[in-house]
Amino acid sequence: MEIRKNISLKQYNTFGIDVNANVFVEVASLYDIKEFLTVYRTKFSSLPLLLLGGGSNMLFTKNFEGVVLKINTKGIDIIDENSENIFVKAYSGEVWETFVEYCIDKGWSGIENLSLIPGNVGSCPVQNIGAYGVEVKDVIFELEAINIHTGNVEIFQNKACNFDYRDSIFKKELKNQYIIYSVVFQLNKKPIFKTQYGAIEDELKAMSVTTPDIKSIGKAVSAIRRKKLPDTKEMGNAGSFFKNPNVSPVFFKELKLKFPKIIAYKLPDGRYKLAAGYLIEACDWKGKRVGECGVHEKQSLVLVNYGKASGKAIADLASNIQNSVFQKFHVNLETEVNIF
Repeated sequence: MEIRKNISLKQYNTFGIDVNANVFVEVASLYDIKEFLTVYRTKFSSLPLLLLGGGSNMLFTKNFEGVVLKINTKGIDIIDENSENIFVKAYSGEVWETFVEYCIDKGWSGIENLSLIPGNVGSCPVQNIGAYGVEVKDVIFELEAINIHTGNVEIFQNKACNFDYRDSIFKKELKNQYIIYSVVFQLNKKPIFKTQYGAIEDELKAMSVTTPDIKSIGKAVSAIRRKKLPDTKEMGNAGSFFKNPNVSPVFFKELKLKFPKIIAYKLPDGRYKLAAGYLIEACDWKGKRVGECGVHEKQSLVLVNYGKASGKAIADLASNIQNSVFQKFHVNLETEVNIF
């Protein structure tokens, strides 16, 4: 384990923001993590700690005056199986896209709709990533997490994670208290396809696929994302910057009367999930550039860095978008991205 000082984080965040961390440590094993925690508690306990995976869900607006811990634990293991399911453990440092491709190649179904989402395995339960009718909570069986204060490894079953829309116990009650070490996924040997989202069905038709399988669905989802979203290697971004807001049936009825073209999806509890992209586009932000940052021309949920934007400029842009949406619709937009 090497402790480095004043390290640039530009290559460690997908927005490509050039800020420094006071202290930077990379760990690749359970031993490394426990050794780090001992050092952290004795030498750096007064400094804030930031856990870093793929850096795809964060925006730095200034230097991080604390300790950044980069999680690089690797490995994929089968830990159990039966006639219906296979239980696969993936370690936190595994790249999510690579893990999804691995499972698709093995014929294990459940996460093909989550193809091409940036980030690492360890971040997926924190954020409860989701796309095209699937959330990762649907397939997480349990996870191993290391208590930062004690160094003990603890098991969290699915229910204990308190998953919600783009949310979990690790974003709220237990934020900055645990390091997720590995995640066990319960995947299906007999595929259950979820292609009800029109974009997937249209893409499968364009691919001349009449009998879908998990490979074709994964390819379709990847193709959709490539068409709609910029590659982080070519243009700094963090994917969807905002959450889709939920509103009551009464309020949605009022919105629908005033804005007949508003896009929303009814939830099982009766509320409506509004399409944040529609709200932003209706406020004339789609494709708008402000200095070195802007809103992507094909997907208004995505804020982009054209190369030299500061994190503060992007955060200010996000705030202006939130204000516009509230003034027009009286709806609060929450960010998916963590802002530091």
